[in-house]
Amino acid sequence: MRNVVIIGSGCAGSTAAIYSARANLQPLVVSGHEAGGQLSLTTLVENFPGFPAGINGPDLVESMKLQAQNFGAEYVHGAVVDADFSQRPFRLNIEGEWIETRTVIVASGASARWLGLASEHELIGHGVSSCATCDGFFYREKNIMVIGGGDSAMEEANFLSRFGREVTVVHRREEFRASKIMLDRARHNPKIKWLPNTVVEDVFDVSQKLVTGVRLRNVKTGEVWEQDVDGFFVAIGHIPNTKVFKGQIETDPDGYIVSKGGARTSIPGIFHAGDVQDRTYRQAITASGAGCMAAIEVERYLEAEGH
Repeated sequence: MRNVVIIGSGCAGSTAAIYSARANLQPLVVSGHEAGGQLSLTTLVENFPGFPAGINGPDLVESMKLQAQNFGAEYVHGAVVDADFSQRPFRLNIEGEWIETRTVIVASGASARWLGLASEHELIGHGVSSCATCDGFFYREKNIMVIGGGDSAMEEANFLSRFGREVTVVHRREEFRASKIMLDRARHNPKIKWLPNTVVEDVFDVSQKLVTGVRLRNVKTGEVWEQDVDGFFVAIGHIPNTKVFKGQIETDPDGYIVSKGGARTSIPGIFHAGDVQDRTYRQAITASGAGCMAAIEVERYLEAEGH
């Protein structure tokens, strides 16, 4: 019987592990399919406090993991494939093996939606990004491209215009899903150019391990052309990793966990941390803060139960 199982090993999960391990709760951390979370796909992180020269994303999450292990946290590879939260103790199926736990911290994150191009995947962290706040700074006076037509794409384009020489928004349709206020703000930005009815067919150049350009196609005319670009930002949304808890923990229509205050979910004894609930900030530092909150709530919850 576990005191707490933490699902996810990104900033939220590992910070929760550090705090709950120091509280002598011997947490079990289930790494998940993307061990280390979104940061494991990032190269240089310059906005995490305490690292004046920046730190590589994988190094940061690895350091957090080691810190948690030093206090007695246990990490297991694999993912939660099924869960039964209908009664206490809660039951989790990790790759075919059921375990029982008094409390759960869901820190399984949200995965960025990608276009699905092989070249795009190869260049993640080398010019392809899903986070303007994380990576915009690296593209000062460069040509940047943003893919998407919703509010997040407009927000990313406006933010990136502070750094880039020019920002081109590429959208597969004529109409944009973005709210009027967000679209108007982007339309009035002189640095932003527009390519509606356009899709990306390829991202160059995998051989150089660097984004140098893209191949585009107009879906109405069929015209195909290549365009130089230095930064390629995909802003077509995120998918919270909550599928396995569907119908048990309350989520919003997009699948994000609905917070019941602090780190609480709709089920007493189950807590949330990080991007699995946060659709607004999605930063390493906010995820870490949320992991701390969840661990403190677990500690108090178990204490109140006499454990």
